[in-house]
Amino acid sequence: MRLSGIDLACVRGGREVFSGLGFDLAAGEALAVSGRNGAGKSSLLRIIAGLLHPVAGTIRLLGAASDDAPLAEQAHYLGHRDALKPALTAAENLDFWRAMLGGGGDIEASLAACGLGHAAALPAGYLSAGQRRRLSMARLIAVERPIWLLDEPTSALDVDGQALVARLMTQHLAAGGLIMAATHGPLGIAARGLAIGAPP
Repeated sequence: MRLSGIDLACVRGGREVFSGLGFDLAAGEALAVSGRNGAGKSSLLRIIAGLLHPVAGTIRLLGAASDDAPLAEQAHYLGHRDALKPALTAAENLDFWRAMLGGGGDIEASLAACGLGHAAALPAGYLSAGQRRRLSMARLIAVERPIWLLDEPTSALDVDGQALVARLMTQHLAAGGLIMAATHGPLGIAARGLAIGAPP
């Protein structure tokens, strides 16, 4: 599998965020997207996830298991905000995402893998910021998809949580997955870099 971006351009609020941006990512590879605040890191991930449309350029996905499925259905997008329903328990949140996204992963095993086995019955609104981030990562395991688009994946996590994310990413890459992560710091895994320049 290979994911490529060619001459991508993004405009937000009438302002050009970036233009002429390209990347190439193969199975088992990670790409760390860096740049100052406002440079377009999150916008790039959202474009690939199908949440924004580029004003120019092309995104290509080759060698996917299902060539008919759109890119958005091959990818997980994990944004700044954890997409959780606070009134649902941790397990119910995962069950919601599994039903919505069509996954068949084991909820208990996914929570345990992220250090949340003890919190399965707790409403997500009771979880700390770090625990909510772990729950978002558990979604990536409960619903398997080959492409992970991660926006600051280690935000709000302690040292153990950061090590957990690095371990999950390493396992995903070893299984032939692809990762593109926007980050202001090291990811804890081997990754090529893509720097986006911020406008003046």
